[in-house]
Amino acid sequence: MIAILRNIVGLLGGLVLGGLVNMGLIMLGPSVIPPPPGVDVTNSESIAASMHLFEAKHFIVPFVAHALGTLVGAIAAFFIAATYRPQIAYLVGAVFLVGGIWASTIIPAPTWFIGVDLVFAYLPMAWIGAKLAGVTLSKLGVQSASTAGDA
Repeated sequence: MIAILRNIVGLLGGLVLGGLVNMGLIMLGPSVIPPPPGVDVTNSESIAASMHLFEAKHFIVPFVAHALGTLVGAIAAFFIAATYRPQIAYLVGAVFLVGGIWASTIIPAPTWFIGVDLVFAYLPMAWIGAKLAGVTLSKLGVQSASTAGDA
């Protein structure tokens, strides 16, 4: 029973922590790479009306936010979970992927960005996160049925 609770907390903790990283980077984005003049990046209508003004550089921070949010969330889920650690990390990536698909229907962006974002920012980063977390636990000497061979 404790293992199930740790797995649930791992999943939820990974989603929350990954979401915080994602939103934190998204909120910092305009200070790192300013949007085109006159664009309100907090308003999807303003973004849609001004999409022709956006350059490739304006999509770097959103991609990095999605990728790092997923990576951090997957690592956190892996560390917290008691069993099925890689699978729970992958589930974090899958949930974020569903969120990315949903967001791509609401927030206007070029097709090339949506494709790159959906293909590279979610499931691959969850896989990398599970691998990194598994290697880290192995180096720390944490060997159990829940980590050996799972990552």
